[in-house]
Amino acid sequence: MNFKRFLAVVKARNIEFFRDKSSLGWSLAFPILLLVGMSFVFSGDGKAAYKVGVMNLSTAQSTFLDTKFISFVDYQDKALAKTKLSQHSLDMLIDFPAKQYWVNQQSPNGYLVEKIFLASHQDFQQLTTEGKKIRYVDWVLPGVLGMNMMFGCLFGVGYVIVRYRKNSVLKRLKATPLSAFEFVSAQLFSRAFIVMFTSSVVYIGCNFFFDFYMLGSYLDLFIVGLLGAFSLITLGLLVACRSKSEELIGGLLNLASWPMMILSGVWFSLEGAPDALKTVADFLPLTHLVAGARKIITEGATLADISYHLGVLAIMSAIFLVLGAYLFNWNTER
Repeated sequence: MNFKRFLAVVKARNIEFFRDKSSLGWSLAFPILLLVGMSFVFSGDGKAAYKVGVMNLSTAQSTFLDTKFISFVDYQDKALAKTKLSQHSLDMLIDFPAKQYWVNQQSPNGYLVEKIFLASHQDFQQLTTEGKKIRYVDWVLPGVLGMNMMFGCLFGVGYVIVRYRKNSVLKRLKATPLSAFEFVSAQLFSRAFIVMFTSSVVYIGCNFFFDFYMLGSYLDLFIVGLLGAFSLITLGLLVACRSKSEELIGGLLNLASWPMMILSGVWFSLEGAPDALKTVADFLPLTHLVAGARKIITEGATLADISYHLGVLAIMSAIFLVLGAYLFNWNTER
């Protein structure tokens, strides 16, 4: 790879984006508007039913588990479950074999669920916990920023490449010493810089007003965001590697983005969801970006704790980049 040519393409793409004031403004305004809207619409806890954590749910036996309007979530890690309880993400935690249950003394929902539970389980030992409640805006923050990154990565790269191809810009670049890998890599690093810059500005700006909940490291959060951006950008490059039709690329990018909006845990948790749905979600890069960022923010996880999500994002990025560069066509005829 010729580093000088690579930097020239990165610089040209960055200048093109920042000169487009409307695109830059929308990239900054869109997630802010979503966060403000969500903070008002979901000013409560964002849940319609009670949620109870159960240690080893598959082996637990109790008539309480048949109670309507209560969602039961299986947990294997007691420390994680107690963290969720302290953050008001759970209303109660029960360990049936040990005949123990935990409630958050500061949770109104926990108080009500405890009363229902004690009606049939008076011999259980009560244990308590306390902690700051996570607002819905805190919980949804990684999803909103991740979704904004997804649109910026997919459409910001896909449409640009198709426009370049349709306007014969790629045809002219092909006549230069620039290789397909150099061009694709330059697009990758340029868009990653733009996406991380806009996301950082949005987070820092909104933090002054919302005072976001944060248990983990900001550096770890940045690394997860950067790796997630790489994965989404390379997916956009792969989708647009041969198309010359703006109508077609719009459909393909929507086909790639809408499942991620619904199944990647942007707006609601996948805890308790069917295993088949979780399996599908695991094949979506946004799932691992949002899950990793959310664990850092709400659980104080380190990079080692979310190594699975980082590994999946790295593998996806490598596969998408190699395929995108291999299949890349400078001037596909319609």
